[in-house]
Amino acid sequence: MTADTAGATRSAAPPLWALVVGQICLHSCMAGVRMAAPLEVLGQGGSPARVGLLMGLFAAAPVVLALRAGRLADRHGYHLPLRLAVGLTVAGGLLAWVSTTTAGYGFLLLCVGAAACGTGANVGLITIQHRAGRAARDATELKRVFSWLGLAPALSNVAGPVLAGAAIDAAGFRAAFFGLAMLPLIGLWSARYVPAEASERPAVAPRRRSSWTLLRAPGLARLLLVNWLLSASWDVHSFVVPLLGHERGFSASAIGLVLGLFAAAVALVRLVIPMLAERLREQDVLVGAMLATATVFMLYPFARLAWLMGLCAALLGFALGSVQPMVMSMLHQMTPHDRHGEVIALRSMTLNTSSALMPLAFGVVGSALGPAVLFWLMGLAVGAGSWQARRVGAVSAAPAAVRT
Repeated sequence: MTADTAGATRSAAPPLWALVVGQICLHSCMAGVRMAAPLEVLGQGGSPARVGLLMGLFAAAPVVLALRAGRLADRHGYHLPLRLAVGLTVAGGLLAWVSTTTAGYGFLLLCVGAAACGTGANVGLITIQHRAGRAARDATELKRVFSWLGLAPALSNVAGPVLAGAAIDAAGFRAAFFGLAMLPLIGLWSARYVPAEASERPAVAPRRRSSWTLLRAPGLARLLLVNWLLSASWDVHSFVVPLLGHERGFSASAIGLVLGLFAAAVALVRLVIPMLAERLREQDVLVGAMLATATVFMLYPFARLAWLMGLCAALLGFALGSVQPMVMSMLHQMTPHDRHGEVIALRSMTLNTSSALMPLAFGVVGSALGPAVLFWLMGLAVGAGSWQARRVGAVSAAPAAVRT
């Protein structure tokens, strides 16, 4: 990329608030529908198997289409993929809305709507992360940008279900689905404040390359493995804490408080990272997060009181909340400028597949050995994986997005 093009890209840096608003609106719609749709199925007498199928569709479709979304962002920038993301998410919410008035095909419409919402939110996530990374000028700015963007999913996972629940109680499922379907349109409005990128398409279209060749980049496969281990740690915590709390006779509010402290710690550390970005080295943060996570998991089962579990949850939230900005910064520095969308999509595929399949493994192991053993096994795995984090290696201080 030429210096002129790099300068044009920097001058077209998008207002960060517009990217955050876009992601919150898309993800809130998906999170709200994901909460409301199973309740609608159960309210109509549906079986748990139907609920499981429905929930799986929110993650299954994004896995299949993630690479296409990444290539679309690489080719067309921000606005076209975001319009597609908004269209899919709005369509998913409207299909859920129509399902409330269709007796014979209601569940089928909910399933299609779930797949559309999940895909739209994931296309939007890839597109927004791609645009933010393109505009960052150096490694410090990458960490700052992705720390702020990392707040969007946390806020969305609260806003979507809360809005859906309030709407269901006040006006029923039909009104809730319609209201959720309108949220992504606010994200489309915010897109007007994101400048279009300077065209970087070559005069002759390059030969198409397999996305899997990206794994040959030095350290990239190890980085994705580290990211998967830490993402699985997040999943196992969400899965085991209710089981462990129930086993020890904690109230529902106490269990909710433990999980709430975890989420609050994640948000807090992502607010702090932008202020410390210049002093943080990505590799050191990842190694520290893995060692801290392993230690907390080994101690967690010995926390017999709710406040001790809450302390463990907060410490774990600080560790895991620091990971996403560092991983995204390293991904952008390790890969060619014109393939950032693809590598973001590879990461998305890995994490979505894990989130869909790992709870099944957790259930089998937890039923056979008990929930405490899950923490210990995950702690050992993450502790061993810290060696891979050490071997990811230092990356250049200048991200690929601005190399000439």
